[in-house]
Amino acid sequence: MTNLLRTRTALATFAGLSVVGALAGCSATAAASTGGSGGGGAATSSATYKDGSYTAPGTYASPGGAEHISVTLTLAKNIITALTVTTVQADPTAAAYEGMFEAGIGAVTIGKEINSLNIGVVAGSSLTSMGFNQALAAIKAHAAG
Repeated sequence: MTNLLRTRTALATFAGLSVVGALAGCSATAAASTGGSGGGGAATSSATYKDGSYTAPGTYASPGGAEHISVTLTLAKNIITALTVTTVQADPTAAAYEGMFEAGIGAVTIGKEINSLNIGVVAGSSLTSMGFNQALAAIKAHAAG
């Protein structure tokens, strides 16, 4: 009987921790990694880029199909001083997540060194960052100098 009670207690604890972990992944706060670890972005480097404004497209796969965004940023001494992300094409569900991403991305990028960025979940949007990181890589390639 004691073993059954211990087994049930362990299972209940595991189930509770699983729910907490799942809910933590659904957080609506802006989050981004600024180091080289984590998914999606380039590792920190010492590359330098020409000052200026750059625009690049980004695409990613969502459950509704291919989605397209446009990223425009301004660089000054490798620091992002301005940034806009706009939806180019999205299904209604993806458009809602892209809107959340667009509203939160500035807080985790503006004022940051471009080489330190590795964007993950932003404002509850986890897939849009893949398109953003793709566009960021294209901008870095264009601005290299």
